[in-house]
Amino acid sequence: MNPALLGFLTIGLLLAALLTNRLSVIVAMIVIPTVMGLIGGAGVGLGPMMSAGILKVAPVGIMMMFAILYFGLMLDLGLFEPLVRGLLAFAGGDPLRLCLVTAALPMLVALDGDGATTFLISVTALLPVHQRMGLRPVILPGIIALSAGVMNLLPWGGPTARVMTVLHADSGVIFRPLLPAMLAGLLWVFLVAWFFGIRERRRLAALPPVASDAGVTAATAPAARPGWLFWFNLALTAVLLLALFRGWWPLPILFMCAFAVALAVNCRTWEEQRARMESHGRSIVTVTAMIFAGGVFTGIMTGTGMIDAMAKGIVQVLPAGLTGSLSTLVALTSMPLSLVFTPDAYYFGVLPVLGATATAAGQDPLMIGRAALLGQMTTGFPLSPMTASTFILVGMTGVSLSEHQRFIFKWAFGSTLVMTAVALLTGVI
Repeated sequence: MNPALLGFLTIGLLLAALLTNRLSVIVAMIVIPTVMGLIGGAGVGLGPMMSAGILKVAPVGIMMMFAILYFGLMLDLGLFEPLVRGLLAFAGGDPLRLCLVTAALPMLVALDGDGATTFLISVTALLPVHQRMGLRPVILPGIIALSAGVMNLLPWGGPTARVMTVLHADSGVIFRPLLPAMLAGLLWVFLVAWFFGIRERRRLAALPPVASDAGVTAATAPAARPGWLFWFNLALTAVLLLALFRGWWPLPILFMCAFAVALAVNCRTWEEQRARMESHGRSIVTVTAMIFAGGVFTGIMTGTGMIDAMAKGIVQVLPAGLTGSLSTLVALTSMPLSLVFTPDAYYFGVLPVLGATATAAGQDPLMIGRAALLGQMTTGFPLSPMTASTFILVGMTGVSLSEHQRFIFKWAFGSTLVMTAVALLTGVI
């Protein structure tokens, strides 16, 4: 069977299974590509492909395991209580203010250019506040996704770096012209957060009042803890975050070491240490299983050549009459294609062909590169099953991938539409 057709069928079946809740994300991402790979004749070659995919995501899986253990331990010990109370005080019990805070915090954290770090820090800080105020679970990952998506346009982020590499251009001609569009995208995020906040305010006002959570419960908080441990945990977390931003060590190593130190200092007996790890075991199994299933999926899609064939097929069926509007077409399709292509497949497989097509039609290929950045793995990456960080976001918030996609897709696509309109008005695409 044609690899491109097989690839589109695989993606279609995966999305259908997830969006209709017919299969869990873990089952779908393992079974569907495996069956389609066998139909395509890969046979015994599927094993090495799966292994290669798993090896690529293994560092993310390890990082997630120890990140959940570390931040879970810190939450149990009450380290984030002052931050939670401060955010609650600022929000004043108002869901609208909380939604605006939820939009702003990831924009600051995302300055380091790493989606996984943005999700880890933002969710850890905001999840307890959202839960206590009673907002719908999909609101938190949805707003964070919108915020982090637009911020992924930064030159040190993955998509922009790939465009600069492929088109042999610097940030001055790729990113700087997109600044007005990016600012418009950030304003759109705040507007959507405001809309969500207004809607949640009305919904919660119609509900009977619920007593607020007093903080860390007796069931989770260790008894008779020395006061200096709070300051030790705060200092350890500050050093960890600094190391994350500065990139001193790989993320998996940082979280492994930080958790080992924190557990040894805060829990002196093996029984207490085991209880702490077991209390977060369910979250760890769910999230890491999704990540490794994603590795199987991308390994098969890449190893069988489906991804490359799909990229070439899209370009081949492009009608000649659309070449004059190629940059607009690229901008409008870039975000949905994040659900289909990995960033490497799109930017190193599709973009060079699109750029060559633009050149042949007398257009500037840089405009195609800028257009692609308005959605492909920027506004689209926090919804894509092709990126491991998506599973960090949904895993930590306890929302299913299909639920998250159904809720936020149209708003994320709205970010692309707003930025595309501004980019067209400013003449950069």
